[in-house]
Amino acid sequence: MEIRDQRIDAGKGFDWGRTSKEYAKYRDIYPELFYRKITDRGLCVTGQKCLDLGTGTGVLPRNLYRHGAKWIGTDISREQIEQAEILTKQSHMEIEYLVTPAESIPFPPDTFDVVTACQCFWYFDHSRLMPVIADRLKEDGKLLILQMAWLPFEDALAGASEELVLKYSPNWSGAGWTRRPVGIPDAVYEFFELEDHEEYDVMVPFTKETWHGRMKACRGVGASLNPQELESWEGEHRKLLDQIAPEQFEVKHFAAMAVLRVKKKSNR
Repeated sequence: MEIRDQRIDAGKGFDWGRTSKEYAKYRDIYPELFYRKITDRGLCVTGQKCLDLGTGTGVLPRNLYRHGAKWIGTDISREQIEQAEILTKQSHMEIEYLVTPAESIPFPPDTFDVVTACQCFWYFDHSRLMPVIADRLKEDGKLLILQMAWLPFEDALAGASEELVLKYSPNWSGAGWTRRPVGIPDAVYEFFELEDHEEYDVMVPFTKETWHGRMKACRGVGASLNPQELESWEGEHRKLLDQIAPEQFEVKHFAAMAVLRVKKKSNR
């Protein structure tokens, strides 16, 4: 499914389904610390029912499954959900997945203890989504927003790879990240209160092959380039890595999280 949004990449179309296999193989890269920051706050654990919006290939629910929560993952891309189901079945997990826009989730009120959105919150129509999520959360339910990005101005290899993406997708808005708190639109605060946030650095290990796959499975490359552009990008990126990268290395990232508590209806 092609998506066009003027807020993202100057409206250039992208389709995660075009890179779902690479996404499934190369984007399950969050370190253990990323998940421990969640469970240490008592979120996504035994006794809770959790909804993961924009679940993609189910990275978040699959990695947090061992902590005992019951999970449902939703995504607008059928191909992403198909990969999520394959990976979940291979791991003998019981996670429900549904193809649906986040703004149209078909669940009754007071269903979930926690709603998560990992690496996807900027895609949503927040004015439409917030009342829906607030309604589906239980009393004092939590909205957990998560993100992680490489630091191109501090990590030379990441910066070089990013420059090559921009050569082919000059309006790619996924470039140029620096350390920052999770961005929370004003529409969120009508229904939620910020309870906690944290930002921290992490080093993520790669090989030349897995970093190439990670870069290919980004919006500015595999999800948006045509076949000829993609073939050319791949050749240039592999050549770049052969020139500047050892076989194994780490890339500097920062991670950020925001925990928001749903307001009582009387306080909205």
